[in-house]
Amino acid sequence: MDDLDERAGERMERHVQPADWIEVVGWFSLSVAFASALVILADIVLGGRRQKMWIMNVVYPVTAAYWGPVALWFYFTRGRRPSKPLVEEQGMPDSDKLPQWDVQSKAISHCGAGCTLGDIGAEWLVYAASLTLAGKALYADFALDFAFAWILGILFQYFTIVPMRNIGRLKGVWAAVKADTLSIIAFQVGLFLGMWLYQEVIFSPGLPKTSAAYWMLMQVSMVLGFFTAWPVNAWLVRTGWKEKM
Repeated sequence: MDDLDERAGERMERHVQPADWIEVVGWFSLSVAFASALVILADIVLGGRRQKMWIMNVVYPVTAAYWGPVALWFYFTRGRRPSKPLVEEQGMPDSDKLPQWDVQSKAISHCGAGCTLGDIGAEWLVYAASLTLAGKALYADFALDFAFAWILGILFQYFTIVPMRNIGRLKGVWAAVKADTLSIIAFQVGLFLGMWLYQEVIFSPGLPKTSAAYWMLMQVSMVLGFFTAWPVNAWLVRTGWKEKM
């Protein structure tokens, strides 16, 4: 029992509690993002505006989990157009005529949604199991975050490529791996850089995962990952490895 208490004490010593005002800002940020995701989800499910490509019904709310009102704005101004009611009324929009920033944002959001869900699941697994790598929980976060993000990112891409290209399962898996692996790596590079900065530099020896500040800074890190993935996605779309949406 003493050993368990000692280990718990050591875990507590490796964290710093954020200032009260940072926690308040953190809860505000998370609440606004959650509300944005709920609004999008309500419009899709209750408003009957399900996307023509079903996986985007998941992508847009998940993107709002870290982009908040920005994702809400993008959904209502750009993302709503390919919904089934509007497609039936006006036809499918021509992706070749869309602004590049529109196409790029959708491509990265698609990858980012899989990464986000994978990262959240991995982070809580590391916390629940008290996992470490080379004596650090942050390194275990990096390893599991990437593994989970890659699996879910490829899965998300699979459900985009297969219906758009009308190809078989094995070819679909390979096409998804080819299309999204570099994108996932680029997204995670930005995310990991942000995590390292706030865990090892700004709030060393690190914030606890049970704090709102931790997850607010994860939101910021995911936004950073969005931008580090931008050049790679531009190239993937240009070469045709990734579909225009």
